Amino acid sequence: MRILLLATAFNSLTQRVFAELGDLGHTVAVEQVADEDQVRAAAGRHASELIIAPMLRTAIPRDIWSAHTCLIVHPGPEGDRGPSSLDWAIHERAERWGVTVLQAEEEMDAGPVWASVPCPVPAVGKSDLYRNEVSDAAMEAVLLAVDRFASGTYVPLPHRGPSRTRPYLRQVERRIDWSADPTQTVLRKLRAADSQPGVRDELLGEDWFLHGGHPEDRLRGRPGELLATRAGAVCRATSDGAVWIPQLRHRPADGSRGITLPATLALGDRLRGLAPLPEQGPEQGPEQGTETWTDIRYAESGPVGVLRFSFPGGAMSTSQCRRLLDAYRSACARPTSVLVLGAARDFFSNGIHLGVIEAAADPAAESWANINAMDDLAEAVLTTTDRLVVAALGGNAAAGGVMLALAADEVWCRRGVVLNPHYRLMGLYGSEYWTYSLPRRVGTGTARELTRRALPVSAASAVGIGLADRLVECGPEAFGAEVARLAALLAGTPGLQSRIAAKKADLERQEVVKPLAAYRAAELARMRRIFFDPDEPYHALRRAFVRKEPLGKVTGTAQLDVALRRGAGYQGP
Repeated sequence: MRILLLATAFNSLTQRVFAELGDLGHTVAVEQVADEDQVRAAAGRHASELIIAPMLRTAIPRDIWSAHTCLIVHPGPEGDRGPSSLDWAIHERAERWGVTVLQAEEEMDAGPVWASVPCPVPAVGKSDLYRNEVSDAAMEAVLLAVDRFASGTYVPLPHRGPSRTRPYLRQVERRIDWSADPTQTVLRKLRAADSQPGVRDELLGEDWFLHGGHPEDRLRGRPGELLATRAGAVCRATSDGAVWIPQLRHRPADGSRGITLPATLALGDRLRGLAPLPEQGPEQGPEQGTETWTDIRYAESGPVGVLRFSFPGGAMSTSQCRRLLDAYRSACARPTSVLVLGAARDFFSNGIHLGVIEAAADPAAESWANINAMDDLAEAVLTTTDRLVVAALGGNAAAGGVMLALAADEVWCRRGVVLNPHYRLMGLYGSEYWTYSLPRRVGTGTARELTRRALPVSAASAVGIGLADRLVECGPEAFGAEVARLAALLAGTPGLQSRIAAKKADLERQEVVKPLAAYRAAELARMRRIFFDPDEPYHALRRAFVRKEPLGKVTGTAQLDVALRRGAGYQGP
């Protein structure tokens, strides 16, 4: 079937729908649209049999939905209406939620229902929920709706039960009363706004948006007081405990948009005006029986070690890469035969931290430091020869994050994961030894196609082309336990030690033919030219991405992004 996707942005759900419908043999095009005129123009460019809107903030005009079947993916159960569906679900402590695929009509979110699938609401942030439980339910609902449409006999049903239209969840409802709100209330408000829009608050006499929240059950202080730091986050006292806030975004006086950054980096010199805050190292946090936050954890069970890491948005700054490398080396000093890297729900990695780079006094120098730190980490994984390393992807990965995973001996992906094994849409050549790892896995031709077309790849397709080795069939919450079970089975394989010896011999042979250092040097030579040339598209694309500017503001050679996507079936703005 010829299917057109209309989306405000080519976000994670739109990418998944695009990739998985393509896997099923449908001809899928995507148009990024911002208003009704762009919707009309997009519909006119395609002879589509069906239009689907996985994430669309503008209304589909009457002349389009009356001429075409247009299906809207709404992240709420039947009867739910409004623009802040997931925000309200978390804000109101919903335990179950759902996704509804309905037909576009005059009234928003009120058309007949083609499919509706329920999902749980775990204690996670809105964006994590959206990329995982909601994404799983949405994909199931979309596939069911597409099958029903293709049958030609299905008649969509009117909404069952009462309908409820709720307004945009405003900052006044999100406001935290630090003097009175207990930890669970603070967490609920933070999680309902974690990536966007954040919770507006006053901190150290200035306006900030708070992004993300995690519980702390040991530290105490005067409500609203900053108590400690850990791994770039700040710990702030509530009325009955404390929470960790990983990221902050300053609200400039001129109303312009700030950059979301690790909290201590965002606060910068402002922290120096306080009594020195203690840095709570990881060894002081994740003790047995405690509830606290840290972004890197190591656990061990017999011959299996699991090094979990979870960085907001999947971005990995220079310091985060270095801390993860230290943790990796410590894990490699343990007497295990299988080491799992990842195994957390949500993002695996999206590569270098564009926000930290953009905020740096010298973005080119910080870009260079960041890519070298990523390379150091990838090199450590590639040169581990005394055990098998498994990269376990419970969530999406892109660019250098994909290449970091490919440095492992095996790549395991939860079904529903979307991979973007390319760099070109950010104007980069890439590093992390990708010119070695990617062709070794998928072949030179496929590697060239993946990096040239720059399109998302589903987990199932990744396994099919050799980009990944195992599809893990479980929900997001069960991923860690399932990976641990599978890793234990791998560790008990009779031929494991022979396999470890063989990979060591293979690496030694490779070093004779072409050393890994040669791949790194060639990649970094290209990257250095990009980083230190202010006219390279990377700099404009990075600024637009970090500051949430429309791509249309990026001019000149940066329009490579649009041209590239148009040549591959994706239609940019």
